[in-house]
Amino acid sequence: MNAPTSLAGRTALVTGGSTGIGLGIARSLATAGANVVIAALDDAHLAAVTEFPTVPCDVTDLSQCHKAVAFAVETYGNLDIVAANAGAYPQLAIADIDAAALGELTKLNVGGTANIVVAALPYLKRSGAGRIVVTSSITGNVTGFPGWAHYGATKAAQMGYVRTAAIELANDGITCNAVLPGNVLTPGLQALGQEYCDQMARSVPGGKLGTPEDIGNVVAFLASDAARYINGQGIIVDGGQVLPESPEALGG
Repeated sequence: MNAPTSLAGRTALVTGGSTGIGLGIARSLATAGANVVIAALDDAHLAAVTEFPTVPCDVTDLSQCHKAVAFAVETYGNLDIVAANAGAYPQLAIADIDAAALGELTKLNVGGTANIVVAALPYLKRSGAGRIVVTSSITGNVTGFPGWAHYGATKAAQMGYVRTAAIELANDGITCNAVLPGNVLTPGLQALGQEYCDQMARSVPGGKLGTPEDIGNVVAFLASDAARYINGQGIIVDGGQVLPESPEALGG
């Protein structure tokens, strides 16, 4: 008898899964027993992944999402879990965020989430225990940070989508939840510079940034039978970053 957190026999598709948080999610799902397929846009990153089957996919293109889902089903025979992780977080000042800039990022971060769900939905319904887990963020939902107003807006929009999707899909045996990461040590975060990483680490009680697997482990839990009664929720995974009322609360 499998433990309630086991994902043995289930298949997961992880978008944006070739690096960073997405790859951490893929590894955590695999550790829990799932068959994992990675879909991503960057050919070089996909080529570097050797531990999972991969498929190229631009999630802003619904036809490519259908092809990615079909590849997962052809590879493993079923699809039970979608980890909608693909997204971007470009920095822009408020003065530069016009409707076009906001629309472009919304198309990826929100539209890409919607597209992969649309493509996967027939198989998730067939599963009887379908799971959708969206990678949102504390930014926009709980916090703000200069340069990421448009990013925060898209992450808050994802949570609006998650809550209503959870209601609509519940009778099909599907749950829809989100993880809200804080600052996680990924190549993307490191690209912002050591000073930024150090600043973010100091904002976390304990002074440590998270790892991609810290996020992935929560995704794996939400994808399991142990989380069958959790639906429409956003789980903050930030090491307590949002807790201090001021820097002084963190002491020395």
